[in-house]
Amino acid sequence: MDYKQTAVVLIEFQNDFATPGGVFHDAVKEVMYQTDMLTKTEAVIKAAREKGTEIIYVPISFSSDYRELTKTPYGILKGVVDNNAFLKEEWGSQLIDFIAPQPEDIIIEGKKGLDTFCSTNLDFILRSKGIQNVVLAGFLTNCCVESTMRTAYEKGYNVITLTDCCAATSMDEHENAVKHDFPMFSQPLSAEDFIESLEEGKEIALVGRGYE
Repeated sequence: MDYKQTAVVLIEFQNDFATPGGVFHDAVKEVMYQTDMLTKTEAVIKAAREKGTEIIYVPISFSSDYRELTKTPYGILKGVVDNNAFLKEEWGSQLIDFIAPQPEDIIIEGKKGLDTFCSTNLDFILRSKGIQNVVLAGFLTNCCVESTMRTAYEKGYNVITLTDCCAATSMDEHENAVKHDFPMFSQPLSAEDFIESLEEGKEIALVGRGYE
């Protein structure tokens, strides 16, 4: 894996998830603390920056009346609307200070749904920069991260998902996605293993589970 053709894609590292007082922080904090995802993500970003790997942030945000969504939202997006989460220009939708973007990083705008590729120009930016390897981290493990992982796989990218740099609303949901879904559409790696591959120039064998 050539780190110059690699991008670390950070999904929804925003206050409403990752910071105490955020709308959904109480729902994800157990998994965050058990995996120590923020500290590990910080280490990943530091190691990747030192190698010149692209760092890409993908926040989600909505207008105050959620006009971007259907008038009758359901599922997880209904929860977003009902709880007034990720409102544009409000504190909850801001990227967290702990791993704030640097001037050379990229912030993708326009995410309005679950799949990071769907309503953004992420694919265009990745291809224009010659990116072949996509490394995923963020919220929620079994929702936006997994949706993005599946699409990246379908689009022909080499996909790595950082198992301890993600969080869901329960450890059961997190571990189920990591164990059963991630190996089908990506190469699951710990933050430590990914950093080691960067530092030592180790080749990552992209071998998924396939059909059984």
